[in-house]
Amino acid sequence: MDYEKIERSAARRARAGKAVTYFLLTLWAIAVLFPFYWMVLTSVKSYGAYNSEWVPQLYTLSPTLQNYSDAFTQVPLGGYFLNTIVFTVATTAMMLVVTVLAAFAFARLNFRGRDLAFTLFLSLMMIPSELVVITNFVTITNWNLRNTFLGLILPSVTSVFYIYLLKENFAQIPDELYYAAKVDGTSDLKYLLKVMIPICRPTIITITILKVIECWNSYIWPRLITDDQAYFLVSNGIQEIRENGFGRENIPAMMAAVVVISLPLIVLFLIFRKKIMAGVSRGGVKG
Repeated sequence: MDYEKIERSAARRARAGKAVTYFLLTLWAIAVLFPFYWMVLTSVKSYGAYNSEWVPQLYTLSPTLQNYSDAFTQVPLGGYFLNTIVFTVATTAMMLVVTVLAAFAFARLNFRGRDLAFTLFLSLMMIPSELVVITNFVTITNWNLRNTFLGLILPSVTSVFYIYLLKENFAQIPDELYYAAKVDGTSDLKYLLKVMIPICRPTIITITILKVIECWNSYIWPRLITDDQAYFLVSNGIQEIRENGFGRENIPAMMAAVVVISLPLIVLFLIFRKKIMAGVSRGGVKG
């Protein structure tokens, strides 16, 4: 009987603990998701309905999509989208080439000073990004690359963290595969393309997705290096919309523009969230 009482008491404590956990998680989810709900809600309210609300309403009985039309017709949001797509695709493609080759060199090639070079390379992560921005700005300006896509792209084609992540993933591949390939006369480049990249595809996909998100959200560097609206990305384009009066006067249309800009990343993350988590966890475990 005593054991049964102990088991029932333990079961009650477990249920109570689970209930508290779910309650706290629910509060956290509401706190995180409410701003997105409010953004979407505001974007479907008419200009008149929004301005007539003395007390903000948590719903609307007459939703409209006119704000989304205004966001594309009254400001060059479509141009900002196109610039961001070009910047994201080009930067991600160049970054993948640099990252894969650097990670392969550090993980598989034997050369004098490799470990020291990699340690010094990792030490770059300790440098504040603000200092790098200043150096990059001076360099790009001296090269007369301001207000060009090349000036936007070049400082973002490498990442110490991504090289480290992929290098650790490459290092998990057994050395026997490499030696067997060399015996068969396989070149290093062919071994990389035919063996290492297919095995480490989840991590490479993760790096690609994270870089796409990073490029899409890039704000400080594009804001510094471009003052020509023809090269604005969606991040500094939204800031320009807010400052030129349109965003201040028509908040629902401004929110519609933010929803349109945020939607691609939300969809991307929802589709590939499992691959992102799997790639990061795999890259961080060695053995």
